[in-house]
Amino acid sequence: MTGKGLYAAVPDIFADAARLPLIDASIDAVVCLEVLEHVSHPQAALAEFARVLKSGGVMIFSMPFMYPIHDAPYDFQRLTEYGLRRDLDAAGFDIVRMEKLGHAVHAAALLLCLALVGGLYERRRWFDYLRVPLVALGVLTVNVFARVVSWVTPDWGALGSGYEIHARRR
Repeated sequence: MTGKGLYAAVPDIFADAARLPLIDASIDAVVCLEVLEHVSHPQAALAEFARVLKSGGVMIFSMPFMYPIHDAPYDFQRLTEYGLRRDLDAAGFDIVRMEKLGHAVHAAALLLCLALVGGLYERRRWFDYLRVPLVALGVLTVNVFARVVSWVTPDWGALGSGYEIHARRR
């Protein structure tokens, strides 16, 4: 697949994240949003990001944690906070900020909504379309319920939909 075929994008550089065509310490920042789960060797990509970043350069990235397989067959992993810390440290990054995304109840609601919609998305038989209003009502109900419950219950730090990390190259 060429760069132009990928989501209709026309990148300036199209390369393997583990082998960037950039010289050492040549850029100030790396932004990598919802990509590392699709990289077969994320540790190699992180090491490459560190290689091309100037000393003190910044990397901003995010990774889902609670999310179904997508862009198959190129969806390889989900890392916990501790796996991300381990890999960033090994690549030569100091974490400036790591934020869990979403209230725990929102993460659970996200999975329930995706489960409700996913079956309709995969099947697409004519009579499945008759279920769309019921599923839509279910998704709306789950989201309203999750919003209300998240207002009155404390968040649980061990469950979120993903992570956003700001790190600095050592």
